[in-house]
Amino acid sequence: MTLAVQDKPVELGAGHGGMPARRAVVRWAWRLFRREWRQQSIVLGLLLVAVAATVVGLGAVASAPSQAAVFGTADHLVTLGSTGTQLDTDLATLRSSFGAIDVIEHTKQRIAVPGSANGVDLRTQNPGGPYGSPMLRLNQGRYPHGPGELAVTDRTATLFGLHVGGTWTQAGTTWTIVGLVENPLNLADLFALAAPGQIEADHVDVLLRAPDRVFRNQPRPDGANVQVRSPETDAAAGVGVLALATIGLVFVGLLAVAGFTVMAQRRLRALGMLGAIGASHRHIRLVLLANGAVIGGVGALAGAAVGVAAWVLLGPQLEPLLGHRVDRFGLPWTPVLIAMGLATLTALLAAWWPARAAARMPVVAALSARPAPPRPAHRFALVGAGLLVLGLGALVLARQSRPPYIVAGVLATAIALLLLAPVGVAIIGRIARHAPLPARLAMRDLSRYRARSSAALAAIGLAIGISAVVALSGGVTVAKAAVPGSGNLPTDQILVWLSPDGLNGTIPELTAAQADTMRKQVDAIAADLQATSVLPLTGGISPDAPMEHGGKPAVILARPHPTGNGGASYSSSDAIPLFIATPELLTYYGIDPAGIAAGTEVITGRPDVNGYDVIPIRKRDFHPKAQHVPLPTTYTSLPNTLLTDHAVTTLGLTPGPVGWLVKAPRPLTTAQLDKAQQQAVAAGLNIESRPTGADQTRLAAWFTAAGIAVGLGVLAMTVGLIRSETARDLRTLTAAGAPRRTRRALTAATAGALALTGAVIGTAGAYLAMLAWYARELHWLADPPLANLAAILAGLPVIAYAGGWLLAGREARTIARQALD
Repeated sequence: MTLAVQDKPVELGAGHGGMPARRAVVRWAWRLFRREWRQQSIVLGLLLVAVAATVVGLGAVASAPSQAAVFGTADHLVTLGSTGTQLDTDLATLRSSFGAIDVIEHTKQRIAVPGSANGVDLRTQNPGGPYGSPMLRLNQGRYPHGPGELAVTDRTATLFGLHVGGTWTQAGTTWTIVGLVENPLNLADLFALAAPGQIEADHVDVLLRAPDRVFRNQPRPDGANVQVRSPETDAAAGVGVLALATIGLVFVGLLAVAGFTVMAQRRLRALGMLGAIGASHRHIRLVLLANGAVIGGVGALAGAAVGVAAWVLLGPQLEPLLGHRVDRFGLPWTPVLIAMGLATLTALLAAWWPARAAARMPVVAALSARPAPPRPAHRFALVGAGLLVLGLGALVLARQSRPPYIVAGVLATAIALLLLAPVGVAIIGRIARHAPLPARLAMRDLSRYRARSSAALAAIGLAIGISAVVALSGGVTVAKAAVPGSGNLPTDQILVWLSPDGLNGTIPELTAAQADTMRKQVDAIAADLQATSVLPLTGGISPDAPMEHGGKPAVILARPHPTGNGGASYSSSDAIPLFIATPELLTYYGIDPAGIAAGTEVITGRPDVNGYDVIPIRKRDFHPKAQHVPLPTTYTSLPNTLLTDHAVTTLGLTPGPVGWLVKAPRPLTTAQLDKAQQQAVAAGLNIESRPTGADQTRLAAWFTAAGIAVGLGVLAMTVGLIRSETARDLRTLTAAGAPRRTRRALTAATAGALALTGAVIGTAGAYLAMLAWYARELHWLADPPLANLAAILAGLPVIAYAGGWLLAGREARTIARQALD
């Protein structure tokens, strides 16, 4: 007899079932998520918070102050000091060379603000200019159109009691206020706007766009000062936010690994049944991977929605802090989508390892719900030790200044600590035999479920490591501040500057009355400090230098760096401030003017100033003749290089006040410095003092507390997962008559063991990283912040143990009832 069949018989266990099988498995995973989403709410919540925080951070970075506040949409700013016919000729030259230009005129003298060194800039600007229009916005009224009309900023109106429709008389001219305006890119910009051609301009800013090659080759007016817009750092800052978000998602992913491991163990029998009816390893793995993708996608979408809503609500509130208007819907959507993709990928990767382990389990072992035997910890230890050596070596080679080595060292060290977490779990299991019975059971349970415990331990170690690094860095700052004879200033002295950047910024030109007012403000600050002396500091200003932002730069010494086009560039990082050798300054440092040789142009306490140029002046071939005198060189901000009267005359400089050196009878306290800073800000002045380390100490304390709080949160989630997974064991112990203190001891020992091990791993990793970072300056680590380290190493385990003891111990309501698979 012959038997014929229409289809080929199905071979059980062979093939992959094709797309129908995948769809069936994915549908089952989706039903699994809908049924158990509450058990996975921790991972969902963490992903939501991480993505929402990233969206808000990206919004803040996209709204950070930028060069558009000065350049608008232009890439070059040309400042002209010419007037009249020559100014018209210079503007015509720029138009013929570069096409469209945008002209902003400024008066020489700012309108004085009582009690402040920062006056009101009287300017003209075309509201519809091709490049400067983003720098101007009308809030009320209208723009000025004719003579005698003026629009002012809100702060100017507040300072002088002005309103739309009122009048304002300044320097013999009466203006009618026709509108309220602002620079939306810089809300601190204090100015009054007149119609073009209605003021006597002293200098003109010209905005234009041109490639650098074209700009260098085209004719330009002689004597023009040029500022070139540097590449915006918004993209780099956005990358920084995404990097921080990635670190946060790594932390979330470690907790997600623990959550998915528990879920896989809880559903192990169902997965075994799936394998028993013919599902392949790929199908079983796909169940958990699909569940991870769903959790990641839902968390990313919800986090993005919450983040966008938070930014819409918080954006306007941040405007005073950011100093400019915020576009609430101007989020960088591409990085936002990248953040959402990273969150989904994090959940997917977190599900991969438990999925891989579940898929490899034999069907019989899965049906019996036995946990997979832990993999030997030495495999992870070898890789982790190798990465740790490479990371620490990279930090040593970085020398605190090489970004590629720094990034590689930090990443390698962090990954190494994560890989060494299983070793910590294995050690917990090894020392369990020396513990009392309840603690022994808890510690061996941690070692038994090593994948789940290692992920939680790695998360705790990462949080504690970051906190320890901040605490150790704060200790280094305090140690540096305590060393006499180094740093920027002695502990009993402050510098009061007219410019926020000291001699590296523009110095406002003060009238005699304004200079007298500023001196009175400084005397008031000195009186509160009980100062013994107030020394005026004078700088040299070149008359040829154009006005920039209400002032002119003082001359400094700078080392030239040749550029490719035959010119030279200068950096403020290696510049030397130049002060004029006034009689008061020479007397203060005990220098006899008669001892200065004739023809000397620079006196200095530095060993050598050869190879430096005096900038910004036109005499590029000027090489100052220097004489060595006993000026302080150990403190970088004190005057140590002075211009003689001969140099001032030779260079045609104009002396002008730049600041004051205030000396107190004793080291200044943090409270005194804070009060002096507040007084200086109110007067439009700027304080430079020696860092006390108080801010870093407070920051270290906050980070320590935050690290402990995060560690406790991880412990709470981890212990909750463990206790839910071992509920049957607790029921058995209860049925066997175990008292409440035994159940309390189990939970407390679990939390305490994880907390202590995580604190040790995190602190040890932080210390190794800091030792590598300061490999050539190990003495800075000789005085560690003991209080912070004690809080981490002792406080965290004690709090974790006490919290586990207090929150556990409740007897199960039912003994015989079992959860159904």
